[in-house]
Amino acid sequence: MGQPVRLTVNGRGHEVRGDPDAPLLDVLRGELGLAGPRYGCGAGLCGACFVLVDGQPRSSCDLPAAAAAGRDVVTVEGLAGDGPHPVQQAFVDEQAAQCGYCASGMVISAVALLRSRPAPTEDQVREALDGNLCRCGAHGRIVRAVLRAAGHAT
Repeated sequence: MGQPVRLTVNGRGHEVRGDPDAPLLDVLRGELGLAGPRYGCGAGLCGACFVLVDGQPRSSCDLPAAAAAGRDVVTVEGLAGDGPHPVQQAFVDEQAAQCGYCASGMVISAVALLRSRPAPTEDQVREALDGNLCRCGAHGRIVRAVLRAAGHAT
Protein backbone atom coordinates (compact mmCIF):
# COMPACT_ATOMS: atom_id res chain seq x y z
CA MET A 1 0.00 0.00 0.00
CA GLY A 2 1.28 3.41 -0.92
CA GLN A 3 0.30 6.91 0.02
CA PRO A 4 -3.41 7.76 -0.06
CA VAL A 5 -4.63 9.02 -3.42
CA ARG A 6 -6.79 12.13 -3.43
CA LEU A 7 -9.38 12.11 -6.19
CA THR A 8 -12.01 14.59 -7.26
CA VAL A 9 -14.94 12.64 -8.66
CA ASN A 10 -18.17 14.33 -9.69
CA GLY A 11 -17.09 17.48 -7.89
CA ARG A 12 -16.41 15.78 -4.54
CA GLY A 13 -13.07 15.05 -2.95
CA HIS A 14 -12.20 11.49 -1.94
CA GLU A 15 -9.18 9.94 -0.29
CA VAL A 16 -8.50 6.41 -1.46
CA ARG A 17 -6.22 4.27 0.67
CA GLY A 18 -5.92 1.19 -1.54
CA ASP A 19 -3.32 0.36 -4.15
CA PRO A 20 -2.50 3.56 -6.10
CA ASP A 21 -1.84 1.40 -9.16
CA ALA A 22 -5.34 -0.10 -9.02
CA PRO A 23 -7.40 0.82 -12.08
CA LEU A 24 -9.54 3.90 -11.58
CA LEU A 25 -12.53 1.79 -12.63
CA ASP A 26 -12.04 -0.49 -9.62
CA VAL A 27 -11.87 2.51 -7.29
CA LEU A 28 -14.95 4.15 -8.81
CA ARG A 29 -17.05 1.01 -8.62
CA GLY A 30 -15.61 -0.74 -5.57
CA GLU A 31 -14.67 2.06 -3.22
CA LEU A 32 -16.93 4.92 -4.31
CA GLY A 33 -19.97 2.82 -5.26
CA LEU A 34 -20.42 4.35 -8.71
CA ALA A 35 -21.99 1.81 -11.05
CA GLY A 36 -22.07 3.95 -14.21
CA PRO A 37 -18.64 3.07 -15.57
CA ARG A 38 -18.78 -0.60 -16.51
CA TYR A 39 -16.12 -3.27 -16.84
CA GLY A 40 -15.92 -4.34 -20.47
CA CYS A 41 -12.72 -5.44 -22.13
CA GLY A 42 -10.22 -4.43 -19.44
CA ALA A 43 -7.88 -3.05 -22.09
CA GLY A 44 -9.37 0.39 -22.81
CA LEU A 45 -10.76 -0.70 -26.17
CA CYS A 46 -14.54 -0.91 -25.75
CA GLY A 47 -15.62 2.36 -24.07
CA ALA A 48 -17.85 0.77 -21.42
CA CYS A 49 -15.71 2.27 -18.64
CA PHE A 50 -15.32 5.77 -20.10
CA VAL A 51 -15.29 8.73 -17.74
CA LEU A 52 -14.38 12.34 -18.35
CA VAL A 53 -10.91 13.19 -17.08
CA ASP A 54 -10.34 16.94 -17.29
CA GLY A 55 -13.19 17.03 -19.79
CA GLN A 56 -11.89 14.32 -22.12
CA PRO A 57 -13.29 10.80 -22.45
CA ARG A 58 -10.84 8.30 -20.98
CA SER A 59 -11.03 4.61 -20.27
CA SER A 60 -10.93 4.06 -16.53
CA CYS A 61 -10.03 0.36 -16.72
CA ASP A 62 -6.45 1.03 -17.76
CA LEU A 63 -5.85 4.31 -15.90
CA PRO A 64 -4.17 3.85 -12.51
CA ALA A 65 -6.06 5.65 -9.76
CA ALA A 66 -2.90 7.62 -8.89
CA ALA A 67 -2.82 9.01 -12.45
CA ALA A 68 -6.22 10.62 -11.83
CA ALA A 69 -5.05 12.43 -8.69
CA GLY A 70 -5.35 16.19 -9.07
CA ARG A 71 -7.58 15.82 -12.11
CA ASP A 72 -11.32 16.34 -12.47
CA VAL A 73 -13.05 12.98 -12.97
CA VAL A 74 -16.72 12.90 -13.99
CA THR A 75 -18.75 9.73 -14.34
CA VAL A 76 -22.14 9.45 -15.99
CA GLU A 77 -23.68 9.90 -12.53
CA GLY A 78 -22.00 13.30 -12.25
CA LEU A 79 -23.50 14.72 -15.44
CA ALA A 80 -27.02 15.31 -14.16
CA GLY A 81 -27.93 18.50 -12.38
CA ASP A 82 -31.50 19.13 -11.32
CA GLY A 83 -32.57 16.64 -13.97
CA PRO A 84 -30.96 14.44 -16.57
CA HIS A 85 -28.18 15.90 -18.69
CA PRO A 86 -29.51 16.75 -22.20
CA VAL A 87 -27.56 13.82 -23.67
CA GLN A 88 -29.03 11.46 -21.08
CA GLN A 89 -32.52 12.76 -21.84
CA ALA A 90 -31.95 12.37 -25.57
CA PHE A 91 -30.92 8.74 -25.02
CA VAL A 92 -34.22 8.17 -23.24
CA ASP A 93 -36.23 10.04 -25.89
CA GLU A 94 -34.62 8.08 -28.75
CA GLN A 95 -34.69 4.77 -26.83
CA ALA A 96 -31.00 4.64 -27.64
CA ALA A 97 -29.97 2.03 -25.08
CA GLN A 98 -31.11 -1.48 -25.81
CA CYS A 99 -29.33 -3.51 -23.13
CA GLY A 100 -27.73 -0.39 -21.66
CA TYR A 101 -24.28 -1.84 -21.07
CA CYS A 102 -22.50 0.61 -23.40
CA ALA A 103 -24.81 3.54 -22.65
CA SER A 104 -22.80 5.28 -19.94
CA GLY A 105 -19.63 5.25 -22.05
CA MET A 106 -21.56 6.42 -25.10
CA VAL A 107 -23.09 9.27 -23.09
CA ILE A 108 -19.64 10.28 -21.80
CA SER A 109 -18.22 10.35 -25.35
CA ALA A 110 -21.22 12.31 -26.62
CA VAL A 111 -20.96 14.89 -23.85
CA ALA A 112 -17.27 15.44 -24.63
CA LEU A 113 -18.07 15.81 -28.33
CA LEU A 114 -20.87 18.32 -27.77
CA ARG A 115 -18.72 20.40 -25.43
CA SER A 116 -16.06 20.76 -28.10
CA ARG A 117 -18.38 20.78 -31.10
CA PRO A 118 -21.93 21.87 -30.21
CA ALA A 119 -23.37 21.28 -33.69
CA PRO A 120 -21.68 18.15 -35.06
CA THR A 121 -22.56 16.44 -38.29
CA GLU A 122 -23.71 12.84 -38.28
CA ASP A 123 -20.27 11.78 -39.52
CA GLN A 124 -18.60 13.68 -36.67
CA VAL A 125 -20.89 11.96 -34.15
CA ARG A 126 -20.06 8.56 -35.60
CA GLU A 127 -16.34 9.35 -35.47
CA ALA A 128 -16.57 10.55 -31.84
CA LEU A 129 -18.35 7.33 -30.85
CA ASP A 130 -15.93 5.09 -32.74
CA GLY A 131 -14.18 4.05 -29.52
CA ASN A 132 -17.44 2.80 -27.98
CA LEU A 133 -18.66 -0.68 -28.84
CA CYS A 134 -22.32 -1.65 -28.85
CA ARG A 135 -23.15 -5.27 -29.53
CA CYS A 136 -26.91 -4.68 -29.60
CA GLY A 137 -26.78 -2.75 -32.84
CA ALA A 138 -28.30 0.42 -31.38
CA HIS A 139 -25.76 2.72 -33.06
CA GLY A 140 -28.40 4.34 -35.29
CA ARG A 141 -30.54 5.32 -32.31
CA ILE A 142 -27.47 6.42 -30.37
CA VAL A 143 -26.36 8.72 -33.20
CA ARG A 144 -29.90 10.13 -33.41
CA ALA A 145 -29.84 10.76 -29.66
CA VAL A 146 -26.58 12.69 -29.87
CA LEU A 147 -27.89 14.75 -32.78
CA ARG A 148 -31.10 15.42 -30.81
CA ALA A 149 -29.04 16.60 -27.84
CA ALA A 150 -27.18 18.90 -30.21
CA GLY A 151 -30.47 20.44 -31.29
CA HIS A 152 -31.01 18.42 -34.44
CA ALA A 153 -34.21 16.75 -33.25
CA THR A 154 -35.31 13.88 -35.45
